[in-house]
Amino acid sequence: MSKEKVILAYSGGLDTSVAITWLKKDYDVVSVCMDVGEGKDLDFIHDKALKVWAVESYVIDVKDEFATDYVLVAHQSHAYYEQKYLLVSALSRPLISKKLVEIAHQIGATTIAHGCTGKGNDQVEYQIAVAKKANEAKK
Repeated sequence: MSKEKVILAYSGGLDTSVAITWLKKDYDVVSVCMDVGEGKDLDFIHDKALKVWAVESYVIDVKDEFATDYVLVAHQSHAYYEQKYLLVSALSRPLISKKLVEIAHQIGATTIAHGCTGKGNDQVEYQIAVAKKANEAKK
């Protein structure tokens, strides 16, 4: 009997790599890494996910959409922290969440997971954005 699929927002770091090994007990884990232009070694991240037992690993280039639909809009509206820092990490969360939901629907995944810790509010941003995008997709 096959397991349900879970989509994991995967960074290639320790937290999400360990998450794969935990999640694989109950799910077929599909890792998804979004390329928003950070300059990471994406081939390494893809391969690492498979080495720690993800059943599939996707790296998706979203740089153009991120730049045009998120960063440019924030820049044009002067949305800077302390009037000098563009909130690139925070801006990426809605796009990443949108893509995670799209992929979950495409491959029949029942769950979306992430590796955010309780240090900041990233986990809340993901959970709210994923829930919103999932509800929109049902309509």
